[in-house]
This record gives sequence, structure tokens and C-alpha cells, in this order.
Amino acid sequence: MRGRPRPSLETTATGLVPIQGGRVRVGSTDPDFPEEWPVREVELPAYRIARCAVSNAEYAEFVAATAYRSDAETYGSSFVFAGLLPDDFPPTRGVAAAPWWREVVGADWAHPEGPHSSTDGREDHPVVHVSRHDAEAYAAWRGGRLPTEDEWEQAARGGLVDVPFPWGADLEPGGEHRMNVWQGTFPTENTAADGWRGTCPVDAFAPNGLGLHNTTGNVWEWCSGPWSATHPDDPQGGVSRGGSYLCHASYCRRYRVSARQQHSPDSSAGNLGFRLAADA
Repeated sequence: MRGRPRPSLETTATGLVPIQGGRVRVGSTDPDFPEEWPVREVELPAYRIARCAVSNAEYAEFVAATAYRSDAETYGSSFVFAGLLPDDFPPTRGVAAAPWWREVVGADWAHPEGPHSSTDGREDHPVVHVSRHDAEAYAAWRGGRLPTEDEWEQAARGGLVDVPFPWGADLEPGGEHRMNVWQGTFPTENTAADGWRGTCPVDAFAPNGLGLHNTTGNVWEWCSGPWSATHPDDPQGGVSRGGSYLCHASYCRRYRVSARQQHSPDSSAGNLGFRLAADA
């Protein structure tokens, strides 16, 4: 530690929202996504959850205070969406099943598109290129934790039930964009009709009924717990929720409150962040 005072959860810029406990409905019956099945009721105690994802500025404060090195920094690379790289960027290894993801040496939370980039001007955007290990380290420093999947989904729904979005059933009610996702033809043309081609500020869109911003779109958010309750020790068992700025109906229709995605806990990418939770 470098001796700087550690801010409490109550003094973070984004703040925590108290969520009442009780029985809540989670999951979906979407035929395309069996990993979300079934719709079920779960019992949750009261808890608190952050209004927004952790920002670059907040994460930078943590690094300055602790000299923490993220998994991406330790490994020396992370994955960046090719459409955010310069046209003359040298060839790099891609992901076979998703060639628009490029492994970029030197990409990390402070250099989201590689060594040529920085977070200048994006201090209020969500931190990305963080693994679950990194998110847990930050959460412990703040005196919080990651939300469970059920906590995350209850809060993301904003008090609504059995609808796919935090505001209801329609993706763009009245033609209004309410989250940061891909518009156009994926992965070659993003019209940015919602105002953003990459990440947007953590509070860029209106909050849901419980006061949370961007629970769908913008960045996937790490949760605690395993991907599969039947295989809790699976090393690939990390899970994130809610979709990202790269989601599009033609490829990744996961910009929904029930959406889940599996990762190894040490993985990182340019659309993967987190928000904090705490006990009541």
C-alpha cells in the first residue's frame, strides 16, 4: 500500500442503492438462450448495489493507492474490438470464432485500445480489461464485493418482472435509444445512432426504476459465483451479465437483463467491467 486513504463505499462517486430483500423472479424462457432457463423465484436478503459501473477514474484511484497490477498487465495483452483499432494497426492474433476480437499487446485498463491509447477524456467511462480477480481486488479495497447473479438481475430489472429490458418490453420505445449497443450491420458498420461507438459514461442513459444506470449494454459486468451451480469448481466458471456496446440482434442479442456470459476468472476484454455491491 502507498499510504493513501481508502475511500469508503459511501464516498464513491456513484454511490450505492439499498435493495429490499424478499422473493424475486429471475431468468427467462428465451428459446435462443437456454443458459438463462428457467424463470424461477429466489429468496434474497436485503443488500446494496452501485448505481453505476466502476469508472476509469475510480479504478485509477485504486491503482494509485495500491500499485495493483491487473491480469491483463501481468499477461501483457488483452482483447480489443478490431473496429476500434487504427486502420494501419499491425496484424495480431484474432479469436477463431469471433475474428473481430484482436489480441493487442499492451492493452489494459489504462490503455483500452493498446499502448497508443489512454483513458484521457474517458475518466467517467467504465473501466474495462479487468478480470474477475481484478474486480474482486478493487471491491475488497473499497470494502464491498461483487453482486451475485440474482442480486445483479433483481437490481438490473429496476422493479419490473418478466420483461427483457430495464424499462419494459420494447428495445427502443417510441424510437428512443435507452442503452449503448450496436446499430447498423455487425461487425462492419456501426451508425452510432445512440451516440456512441465504444463505451459511454457510466451514467449516460437514464436510470432504471431502482436508480441504476446502464444495466444493459455498455459493458458486461462481472458477478460472483460460478457459471453453473452444478459445477461450482469449473475453472471456466466466471460469469458476467447484461451485454455490451457490441451487442446486436444479428450476433449477440444479449443486451437484456437476463443475459449471461461465461468467462474464465482471469480473462479480460475491452467490453468487460463491473459494479460493486455490499451487504445491507
